[in-house]
Amino acid sequence: MPASKKTTQAGTGFDLKRPATINDIARLAGVSKKTVSRIINHSPLVRQDTREKVEALMQEVGYVPDPLARGLAFRRSFLIGMVYDNPTAQFIVNMQYGALDTLRNSGFELVVHPCDSRSPNYIDGVRRFVQQQKLHGVMLVPRVSEDQALADMLAEIDVRYVRIAAVSMDTPERMVVTHDHDGAAEVADYLQSLGHRDIAMITGPRDYRSSIERTNGFISGLQQRGIELPKARIVEAGYTFESGVAAAEKLLGGKKRPTAIFCGNDEMAAGVYRVAMRAGISIPRQLSVVGYDDSPLASRLWPPLTSVRRDTRDTGRISAAMLLQPEDAPRQLASVRPHLIVRDSCQPPD
Repeated sequence: MPASKKTTQAGTGFDLKRPATINDIARLAGVSKKTVSRIINHSPLVRQDTREKVEALMQEVGYVPDPLARGLAFRRSFLIGMVYDNPTAQFIVNMQYGALDTLRNSGFELVVHPCDSRSPNYIDGVRRFVQQQKLHGVMLVPRVSEDQALADMLAEIDVRYVRIAAVSMDTPERMVVTHDHDGAAEVADYLQSLGHRDIAMITGPRDYRSSIERTNGFISGLQQRGIELPKARIVEAGYTFESGVAAAEKLLGGKKRPTAIFCGNDEMAAGVYRVAMRAGISIPRQLSVVGYDDSPLASRLWPPLTSVRRDTRDTGRISAAMLLQPEDAPRQLASVRPHLIVRDSCQPPD
């Protein structure tokens, strides 16, 4: 028999003179070493067809797992992290509920890490959090999801992450897109359909991508309908109730008030309600108001607030589910589409 037949496994080209290693199996199967390790440890995070192919190959070459290799898949804990810097508590609570919906009965748990993304060393703090907890993966919530340096750090230390953002900022397996531009454009269409033309907007912080997309979507939506939004009718605020009050005082304190105000979130819309009530301005008879998020606050205000719903709980579910999928699973860009929920806070202008 030729020497080559004595020293190689038919069909694999593997040298039978030495024991197979986990690196050999990964190379021959065309998968990562981490995937082989997960299969050895019976992890659910591997596609069935990949598992069958690798297991058949291990049997064919007589591979016996090294005890050290068996520990590779469990260098990380069964923990999913959520990193956020957002002043709206209800948004974070809904996101957590969604993630927990997915993680229930999966063997994974959720841990949260609030941070100040304006702090110069916050990325180092996130790194310590991820490494100390040995996280399996991380959900990045706006605004931290918009920070490319943070995403680069997680990629560098080989931790899976999912970014939730108004627009796509990464590869499909790392993104959930909320399409804030489209949600704001729907508000523009609605207010124009009621007959409003003297319209104002209270935006979120200018360095938040969600604020940029909502502002641009609203302005371009009005322009398409022949309505220009003057700069004097755009007031920047901070996505908080208090900043909404301050912005509303500027817009409603002059001689000529707008007939409608679109607010970048529901918290700021509640601030408009406060100022209107103090000034004796009737909503919606004298002023129409629209919010964004459709948080529980929207239906608790009186009159109930018309608001753009972006299903935050569903966003949390989708994001957590992406982190539990096998790494080699085929991916499409995940989206959560906003839509307007019409209530009683708007009517045609007098």
